[in-house]
Amino acid sequence: MTQRDINILAIETSCDETAAAVVRNGREIRSNIISSQIEIHKLYGGVVPEIASRKHIEKINQVIEEALRVADIALEEIDAIGVTYGPGLVGALLVGVAEAKAISFATNKPLIGVHHIEGHVSANYIEHKELEPPFLCLIVSGGHTHLVMVKEYGEYEIIGKTRDDAAGEAFDKVARAIGLGYPGGPKIDRLAREGNSNAIVFPRAHIEGAQYDFSFSGLKSAVLNYINSMEMKKEDINRADVAASFQAAVVDVLVTRTIMAAKDFDMKKVAIAGGVAANSALREAMANACRQNALDFYYPSPVFCTDNAAMIGVAAYYEYIKGKRSGLDLNAIPNLKIGER
Repeated sequence: MTQRDINILAIETSCDETAAAVVRNGREIRSNIISSQIEIHKLYGGVVPEIASRKHIEKINQVIEEALRVADIALEEIDAIGVTYGPGLVGALLVGVAEAKAISFATNKPLIGVHHIEGHVSANYIEHKELEPPFLCLIVSGGHTHLVMVKEYGEYEIIGKTRDDAAGEAFDKVARAIGLGYPGGPKIDRLAREGNSNAIVFPRAHIEGAQYDFSFSGLKSAVLNYINSMEMKKEDINRADVAASFQAAVVDVLVTRTIMAAKDFDMKKVAIAGGVAANSALREAMANACRQNALDFYYPSPVFCTDNAAMIGVAAYYEYIKGKRSGLDLNAIPNLKIGER
């Protein structure tokens, strides 16, 4: 007897992308619709939470309708609704959660609250059908830098995390300091290709007694101090060299910690996830390091690194088949920790 297909409608509104997707059987993306607000927030040099929430309200119904249309599926054929309920901006999260609860109530379909970061990890399953737990995943985004052991679908153990700034946050702050604007990550990635990554020696932080943890605030301060000292001496600043040297410092720390943890915990598979996982220097350095250490390396395409609903649908599918359900009392939890429910 063949198993029937499971179709998940997924909704993601944790920050400034309004997204909806239809995912079949956890690995097949029937549709993945993203309405980005990046052009609006560029005007302010970063995401303005109030504006993000209002834009989600304007776009959410259109995005869901488009996701169903592209997937060529009716709402009645959906088996469950998955939605990001944290972490993220509370107002933005509330829009998606309220929408998902309304659809769940109106259609009498199960509701599944999904952890945003678990969604990022699950993005790796989309294009790597052979990937299954256990594996080690480096999660790098604007708000998170975590080293996580993925023990089973939906089961995680954090073995390292940032003590201060997330890697993506450092990228944004340094980009602003050298006049690149928002969003910082892709702009530094592009500019760094024109620079010399050995031109300036920036620090790599090591945390005593926590060898898998990260710290980027000292690196960020070192870049700002370098810029200030050059300006005081009235010397020209080579922005490409600053971008390349800063990026090299971040990538070096991310890669060395990840490979060390993979060896120490005897993990044969390494994955990366989150917005910064789209960084070309990180992908290249991690691929080389994994090759040298006989580790299998997995990473999502850039569209699945940034916020999207397809990854939420994948995570929701694995929760669904485990029998996990959320009630209509599901609420947004802006500072939700990975592994929490």
